[in-house]
Amino acid sequence: MRARRLRASLKGWGGVAAMAVVCALVAVFALYVPLSGTRTVDGQSVAQSARVKAEKAEEDCEAPEKQTLSPSSADGDTIQKIKNRQGDMRKLIVGVDQNSYRWGYRNPNSGKTAELEGFDIDLVHRIAEDILGDPRAVQFKAIPTDQRIPAIQDGRVDMVVRTMTINCERIDDVAFSAPYFKTGQQVLAPKSSPIKGYDDTLAGKRICTATGSTAYSTLKVDQKAGELPATADISKTVPNQLDCLVRLQLGEVDAVVTDGALAASQAAQDPTVELKGDAFTAEYYGVAMKKSANDLVRRVNQILVDYRKDTANGWQASYGKWLSATLGKISEKSKPPAPQYLRTT
Repeated sequence: MRARRLRASLKGWGGVAAMAVVCALVAVFALYVPLSGTRTVDGQSVAQSARVKAEKAEEDCEAPEKQTLSPSSADGDTIQKIKNRQGDMRKLIVGVDQNSYRWGYRNPNSGKTAELEGFDIDLVHRIAEDILGDPRAVQFKAIPTDQRIPAIQDGRVDMVVRTMTINCERIDDVAFSAPYFKTGQQVLAPKSSPIKGYDDTLAGKRICTATGSTAYSTLKVDQKAGELPATADISKTVPNQLDCLVRLQLGEVDAVVTDGALAASQAAQDPTVELKGDAFTAEYYGVAMKKSANDLVRRVNQILVDYRKDTANGWQASYGKWLSATLGKISEKSKPPAPQYLRTT
C-alpha cells in the first residue's frame, strides 16, 4: 500500500426484507432528481474523461480539506437571494441522501410522514436556523451519489450535505466547507466471506461501489498501480451507495467498498455482514456549494465553528444520538480536525 494510506475499525433492521421496506418508502417519498445518461465525446466516454481528470487532480493537489474560505457571518449575494425567497419558497434547498441509515434516511417507524433524520440532517437544520431563523425552513432534495455535483452546478440545490468526501477532483467543480467529519474507505462483506480486508483476498472478487464515489476512484487508481489485485472486478457500480448493500445481500457482488462510517451503519442494518480490515484512507466530509458562492461557504464555515463548540445541541450531541451506536465513542477516528483556511478572499 502507498505511503499516504493509514492503517486504522453494529444490530439493526437487517436483511433483504427490511431493505424492501425502505425501498418502498423511498419510492413513495423520493424527491426525484433526474439521472443523466452516459455521453460520448470524440469516442471517449465522459466517465473515462472524469477518471483522467481525477488522476491529474490528485497529482496537482494536496490537503484538499484545507482549501476553503475563512469563516464569516456576513450576508453576501448568495445568502441574500436565499433570504429573498417568498412565502413557502423561503427555504434552504439542500441535496441529501434519504437511505443512508443514521446519516440521512427516512425512518419507517416515525409515522406516516417518515421524515428525514440523521447526522447530516441535523447539520442541515442547524444551517437553516442560522441563515433563515427556522431549522425547519428546508426543502430537501434526495439525490443519487453520482448527481451531487451536477445538482450544485445546475442550481437545483443551494448545497449538498450528503456524506460527501472533500477530494482533489471535486474542488475543481464545487466549493467545500471545512470538514465536519473524518472517515476512511473500508471493505464490507458477509461474515462468512474469506475476504479479510483491502488486500490480496479481494482477488477474483466482485466489488461494488457507487458511481462518482471516492471509493471507485481509489479502486481504479490502485488497480492501475498494482496495489489492488488485477483480477478484482470493480465494474459493479450503482447510482446510490445503499444499492451496493442490496446487491451484496442478493449475492450479486462479494464485497462493498465505501466510507467506513457508512459501512458501519450498513452493518447495523444487516447483522450478516461486517467490516473487514481497517480503513485504508483518511477522508473528510464537507458541505458542498457552488464555486461562486463565497459568502455561503464562509457562512457555513462560521456555523461549523459554532456547531463544534455547542456541546449541548451541536456536533457532539448529534454524534451521540446517531453514530455512537455504530462507531462507538467520539475519537480521533471520526472527530473533524481543527479547521484550516488557506484562502482568505
